[in-house]
Amino acid sequence: MAEVKAEKKQQLFEGKVVSHKMDKTIVVEIEQTYTHPKFRKILRKTKSYKVHDEKNEAKEGDVVRFYQGRPLAKTKYMYLAAIVTTSQS
Repeated sequence: MAEVKAEKKQQLFEGKVVSHKMDKTIVVEIEQTYTHPKFRKILRKTKSYKVHDEKNEAKEGDVVRFYQGRPLAKTKYMYLAAIVTTSQS
């Protein structure tokens, strides 16, 4: 009797491509909004990730989905899942 392992559900992130100048790597920026606990002001926080793009498909301005995986380099541990929308240029 063969056991079937359940796949680990990956958390998908969605962000905008800021740079695609490196080979097989894109830089994606995520913007998060949150409310300050004391002053109740809505603040924006941005974080950028280096994402592995095996086929060099994504271009600057595209909106992409990506997930976390094993590290490929010191700062590169995200993998491209899909391109949601492409830029018009």
